[in-house]
Amino acid sequence: MRILFIGDVVGKTGRTAISEHLPALIARWKLDLVVVNGENAAGGFGITEAIYQEFLDAGADAVTLGNHAWNQKEALVFIERAPRLIRPLNFPRHTPGRGAALIDTRDGRRALVINAMARIFMEPLNDPFRAIERELDACPLREAADAIVVDFHGEATSEKQSMGFFCDGRASLVVGTHTHVPTADHRILSGGTAYMSDAGMTGDYDSVIGMQREEPLRRFTTGIPSGRFEPAGGVATLSGVAVETDDATGLALRIAPVRLGGRLEPAEPSFWT
Repeated sequence: MRILFIGDVVGKTGRTAISEHLPALIARWKLDLVVVNGENAAGGFGITEAIYQEFLDAGADAVTLGNHAWNQKEALVFIERAPRLIRPLNFPRHTPGRGAALIDTRDGRRALVINAMARIFMEPLNDPFRAIERELDACPLREAADAIVVDFHGEATSEKQSMGFFCDGRASLVVGTHTHVPTADHRILSGGTAYMSDAGMTGDYDSVIGMQREEPLRRFTTGIPSGRFEPAGGVATLSGVAVETDDATGLALRIAPVRLGGRLEPAEPSFWT
């Protein structure tokens, strides 16, 4: 299976990168599954139903979230009728929506997409390791799902790496989101799970993690907040990770970073070009 995971889409410029690049990538790389993290898509904070539909129309098969899941209050309502919108699994009990979804791919196979949130320097949520283990036990790789993608939304690399090893051999891909900076540690772990500590953001990198520079600089230099954080509006880099899995096992055969457009050095999977 050919899988593309796209990191946190930030604001309008990130959404533009999705609409401009994704349909062509699906055709050119013959992608089977596309997962987009959309938790920063609406003005940098949260997601709306219209934006969710925009991602699906561009070719996304699933949209994951994170700590900004509910910044747009409409998400609390529309997530119940959005089966491919996935919020963190370890949110408190009775939280609207779902933390995992079994997605039908373009060729009729099935992929389990899981979203969970880390806890170090984040909110004190339920144990993400135990929550993910329940999902992996309930829907084992190859027995019930042809591929399993875990979006682990967190700050600390150590916690993300631990989740990678925890899922090794039981998931196709474990990828970190949230920091908005792509890491260079993409690799296949010893048990066959593809791993990357952070997929980066799909946004304008001439910024402070996707936000216009002025307000963050003011706060760091004076300690005084004087305005809102606003998404930077320059040309975005589409940032993420490409994985190809073994149809017989569901485990990873190849992994490569993806960076297209904007200010970062371009990167594409050589095994698909």
